[in-house]
Amino acid sequence: MQLFALGINHHTAPLAVREKVAFLPEQLPQALNDLLRAKPVREAAILSTCNRTELYCAAEQPAMVADWLAGYHALPVEKISPYLYTFPQRDAVRHLFRVASGLDSMVLGEPQILGQMKQAERGAGEAGTLGTLLSKLFQRSFAVAKEVRSTTAIGANTVSMAAAAVRLSARIFESLSDQRILFIGAGEMIELCAAHFASQSPKQITIANRTLERAEALAARFQADTMRLDEIAGRLSQFDIVVSCTGSELPIIGLGMVERALKARRHRPVVMVDLAVPRDIEAEVAELGDVFLYTLDDLGQIVETGLESRQAAVVEAEAIIDAGVSSFLHWVDSRVAVPTIRALRDNAERARRRELEHAQKMLARGDDPALVLEALSHGLTNKLMHAPTNALNQAEGTERSDLAQLIARIYHLHPGE
Repeated sequence: MQLFALGINHHTAPLAVREKVAFLPEQLPQALNDLLRAKPVREAAILSTCNRTELYCAAEQPAMVADWLAGYHALPVEKISPYLYTFPQRDAVRHLFRVASGLDSMVLGEPQILGQMKQAERGAGEAGTLGTLLSKLFQRSFAVAKEVRSTTAIGANTVSMAAAAVRLSARIFESLSDQRILFIGAGEMIELCAAHFASQSPKQITIANRTLERAEALAARFQADTMRLDEIAGRLSQFDIVVSCTGSELPIIGLGMVERALKARRHRPVVMVDLAVPRDIEAEVAELGDVFLYTLDDLGQIVETGLESRQAAVVEAEAIIDAGVSSFLHWVDSRVAVPTIRALRDNAERARRRELEHAQKMLARGDDPALVLEALSHGLTNKLMHAPTNALNQAEGTERSDLAQLIARIYHLHPGE
């Protein structure tokens, strides 16, 4: 069987497309079994998160499952095909290892994806669609990810703007789990920030957006609330951290709005992170004593401090992954010989039993035990040597020479020495 992977992720498709092919947890058992019935697939697992939907399959002949994926979600295949990627065996293995290690994540090195992959592996196992090949692949991916995280600095230094925003907020508040966070916008940058802040388990997450449907789609992934942009002025005082990134040409949060919010908050501090260009928050807000306003330039300084070590960690991680891919594919190749090895051992076992039965009969009739052991050893030797000796005797020309070299290699022989 051959492995292959088909998927769509944050590198290839926007949220509006990704959400159309996502699977709810309760859908997965039926979807997995439907996939095995609909396509020539022997094993299958589905990884579905807010950033990716990927299908890992094993089949006698690599099969394209794009039609099945589109059909399952009642979509024309041409609607999603421009965003899909398909990996044959070696590339599929390498991709899965990179995903498990956090190298393919929106947040480089983030650990949440490993837990999501373990859940996907358990789900496929419970659905009965996880066979020997995919089971071994997932277990190897977990081992590779563990090595990457324990021997490199892939998760030690922040490199994204979102991670820097979390770090800056943590400087102001002792615990982010006690804070209420407002995200303004629903694009990829806000999605990335929400992923980072959500990992800190804040008290509340709210997403405000001009289009409420987009806000609700993003909020569903982080168990967040939503609001319209025109509600911000009346509710701004409720939030301890505000992260904004929209395409507005004019500021969304002005000086007067923040002053009123601070008065309602009794001047409790608030962190504001403006990731927009042009800016969403008036620059004068930074002059207010209880506001900590950070812009892209501020976050960029933090990002630069960890960039060099993170790049070195990626190189180290890729080397670990390459070694893991080679090791796994060697195991896959070795499985071709499994039936032959099993047949060889079965043949040897039959010979052993026959000789043992013969020896037991000799002992039962009172023969000398020493002679019985001698006969047993000769009988085993003759039976085990019969097949290779007979093959050599019957071979001719170059075939005999090649066979002699092969037997010498198998038995570690050194003829002529």
